[in-house]
Amino acid sequence: MAIGLRTMLIGYARVSTREQDNEAQIDALEKSGCELVFKEKASGSRWDRPELLRLLDQLRKGDVVVVWKLDRLSRSLKDLLMLMEKIAGAGAGFRSLTESIDTTSAGGRMMMQIVGSFAEFERAMLRERTRNGLDAARIQGRIGGRRPKLKEGQKAEILSLVAAGSKTAAEAARLFGVHPSTVSRLLKQAEAP
Repeated sequence: MAIGLRTMLIGYARVSTREQDNEAQIDALEKSGCELVFKEKASGSRWDRPELLRLLDQLRKGDVVVVWKLDRLSRSLKDLLMLMEKIAGAGAGFRSLTESIDTTSAGGRMMMQIVGSFAEFERAMLRERTRNGLDAARIQGRIGGRRPKLKEGQKAEILSLVAAGSKTAAEAARLFGVHPSTVSRLLKQAEAP
């Protein structure tokens, strides 16, 4: 579709993972009047989003970029404001359907900045709570992450089998039902001073 000089509503729909579905976003964007919708499956914190870059390259004066929700465009206020500058630099506007933000008016621009600030504050609070929870768990002797596949005795047995030459690393991995990289990491840790 050729983009002319008339005002055009251009949608941007993004989900973070391949498992997620952006059909609800696309439906809302099309119902709001978007003639063109760019669809992306990528994290909002990444800058290498080809569909977003294509959208920004095609923006013309008077166009309006429409998203279903503000965080579909970016997760950080800094990045969001940079994107808003690029959109404004092209002479285009921005609209978020969920937050009812429309930067084609002064009130909409102010509201976008307020909502973006609250969203960033919420993410910072979540990071802080997570960090505090992990610190408290460490103090209590709990360590986060995946449980080890091998017990200490099994690790010692693998080291002994491989050192004696009776099993290769791959054979030891099969014997204990773990991935070969698990055994390789164990052997490297044992070699380290």
